[in-house]
Amino acid sequence: PVLYSYFRSSCSWRVRIALALKGIPYELVPVNLIKDGGQQFSAEFKALNPMQQVPALKIDGITLSQSLAIINYLEETHPNPRLLPQDPKKRAQVRMIADHIVSGIQPLQNLSVLKQMGEKKMEWAQNCITSGFQALEQILQHTAGHYCVGDEVSVADLCLVPQVANAERFKVDMSPYPTITRINKALLELEAFKISHPSRQPDTPAELRA
Repeated sequence: PVLYSYFRSSCSWRVRIALALKGIPYELVPVNLIKDGGQQFSAEFKALNPMQQVPALKIDGITLSQSLAIINYLEETHPNPRLLPQDPKKRAQVRMIADHIVSGIQPLQNLSVLKQMGEKKMEWAQNCITSGFQALEQILQHTAGHYCVGDEVSVADLCLVPQVANAERFKVDMSPYPTITRINKALLELEAFKISHPSRQPDTPAELRA
């Protein structure tokens, strides 16, 4: 497999965690979203992913984009360890939390949106994350065990950790979200989350390396 990734992209990080958890070796090709006006806009990358976004994964003779589509494919082709619970109710909760982050928070504070916001981008990002986290904290109080849903790492956790990193980057006050904070801390102690971390990627700038 070949993963087209950017060290700071939360969507790419989700996929890196899934690959690490499932023990799938891959080649990483960095796509710098800032440099050269954004390498994702090159004709070469557009041919690979017409949406001009990372991540993209070449695997088993196909090219996939969209982090959840990639993770679902990995789940179906490499079922162990599983990232979706067997219980239908828990599985629905995992998908709900993942969608909450992937559709309801992350796109609103994505690079392409922030570019449109000019001087208000920090305030905009903080507002989007805060409103999303207020709801997420409430949801997790009903679903969480050790992790987002019960005590097994799931797709929901793969979405949570990169989003908390975004919140910290945009200086969001995390004190109102003790459940999110507790789960995030527990997940960051797991090896798959450590090795996939933005501070430990081949394209991480020297000043941001762990």
